[in-house]
Amino acid sequence: MKARFRGRWAAASRANLALALTLFTTGSALADIATPAQKKACTPDVYRLCPGEIPNVRAITACLRRQKASLSEACRAVFEQ
Repeated sequence: MKARFRGRWAAASRANLALALTLFTTGSALADIATPAQKKACTPDVYRLCPGEIPNVRAITACLRRQKASLSEACRAVFEQ
């Protein structure tokens, strides 16, 4: 039963993370949709630098922006676009 719950939670977390990574704000109220390449570039950084912010989209984005110096080159490029 315990493993079953973890499996569901993990799947929900991945789904929320995927949603979070599709929404990168660029300083406006509207969000741009991230490409699969952008999601792939930033997913490891989210888990490494901002795991406590999952699934809050705004908090993840803010966290990644605060951690810009620690981002991988690929993810940093996403935020510099």
